[in-house]
Amino acid sequence: MNTSPATALISVSDKTGLIELAEAFHRCGIRLLSTGGSAQAIEDAGLPVTRVSDHTGFPEIMNGRVKTLHPKIHGGILGRRDEDGPVMADHGIDGIDWVVVNLYPFAQTVADPNCSWAQAIENIDIGGPAMVRAAAKNHQDVCVVTDPADYADIIKALPERPNDEARQALAVKAFAHTAHYDGQVSQWLASHNHEAAMPPILNLSLAQTASLRYGENPHQKAAVYQTRGATPSGGVAGGKQIQGKPLSFNNLLDADAAWSALQRIEQTTGSASCVVVKHTNPCGAAVGEDGLAAWEKALACDPTSAFGGIVALSVKIDAPLAAALSERFLEVVIAPAIDAEASARLAEKPNLRVVLVTENAPPMMDIRAIEGGFLVQQPDQLITDVDALSVVTDRAPSPGEHNDLLFAWAAVRSLRSNAIVYAKDGQTLGLGVGQMSRIDSANFGVLKSQQAGFDLTGSAMASDAFFPFADSIEAAARVGVSCIIQPGGSKRDNEVIAAANAAGMAMVLTHHRHFKH
Repeated sequence: MNTSPATALISVSDKTGLIELAEAFHRCGIRLLSTGGSAQAIEDAGLPVTRVSDHTGFPEIMNGRVKTLHPKIHGGILGRRDEDGPVMADHGIDGIDWVVVNLYPFAQTVADPNCSWAQAIENIDIGGPAMVRAAAKNHQDVCVVTDPADYADIIKALPERPNDEARQALAVKAFAHTAHYDGQVSQWLASHNHEAAMPPILNLSLAQTASLRYGENPHQKAAVYQTRGATPSGGVAGGKQIQGKPLSFNNLLDADAAWSALQRIEQTTGSASCVVVKHTNPCGAAVGEDGLAAWEKALACDPTSAFGGIVALSVKIDAPLAAALSERFLEVVIAPAIDAEASARLAEKPNLRVVLVTENAPPMMDIRAIEGGFLVQQPDQLITDVDALSVVTDRAPSPGEHNDLLFAWAAVRSLRSNAIVYAKDGQTLGLGVGQMSRIDSANFGVLKSQQAGFDLTGSAMASDAFFPFADSIEAAARVGVSCIIQPGGSKRDNEVIAAANAAGMAMVLTHHRHFKH
């Protein structure tokens, strides 16, 4: 049996909490073994530390490329105390009981656009992952710590190691740490100087942040995952729920649809904005002088569908707005902030979920599972470059019509194809969503506007893709639509433009479509 003093090997790039942990080890009589900058930081704090080169009797070489790859290090980590003790004694290998290691900041290094290939290669950690994996494998005898957030629990357990269950959990976390790191390296190397827009290798490293009661249906298991290393408080997934029942899978899907749609509208208008969503489709969107005005205008578009809906707001919820919201049955309300009086008012509806989202976190990739594989695409970016719009009719839109067109274009982006939006004065008046033909969506949008009591005279019409025929233009003309925005690109564009001219409409082309399937 090896009787060497308890030893903690420390080698960290992220030095958060390093000294506090080292001091705790030292107070418990645990020998500190370290390398490079970590050893220097410990020495500077006045704590005794043994350099790895002194421990192994072999110097760091190749500018630090080789320093911990030595039998006295890996034997000390991997040695099973019950059966490898005699071998360790024969070779003078002291056991290492704690391995506190996190890895070179590869992702931060290559994020610099000026990072060269040589710099990236030098920031690929070799010894660190080897030590972490070795310690995680031998977690029955060694406690491996890769996250500074776990230091407090380690300190609390000293001079003992965490129990078997805790060490196993730390080992799982350690393997996830090295897997995430290796994924970053392999993906960057594969993508570097690669001409394709999409990465040839896509590594996902996700951590479960919430367990859900079930998925879309009660028989489906579900959970929330976030990208390891990303801002944990970003987007709907990282929002702060301040009241209400736990968020369900469907709540989160709808909440994300509402929050994403809100960002596009706010990006275009810069005004107080509101979006109401039902089953991932907006059923109303508007801008107003304040949050209350935006909510009332958005609700008016389709108050029937708003029953049990999700509401996203771009402004702080105040007392008048909270009072108006509380008059309706809603599942979720999302906003960047809420004042105390408004919070107290909404708390009167204990089942209403209120979520605060303070940071946007748009996805880097849109990923969908299909049988046998995955579809991956870049997220759809809203095209709002006014200079890129082409007026193709005899009449150009007036300034007021121009604003209506941009608002309608921002709104249509969030609807399922085929999608049509009728809008005026920063308010959706009728939405045609998800129909199999564009004329059906156009007619459905008119029907919804009539049900809500709106007159479409002088309104703007937006289409997420081109009009294959002139029938939708003729339908819009019959209800008084005055201007249209659409991508263009149909074989019958000339017929569509001619129909708009015949009706005295203004039409602009964006040259970008926004299908959403």
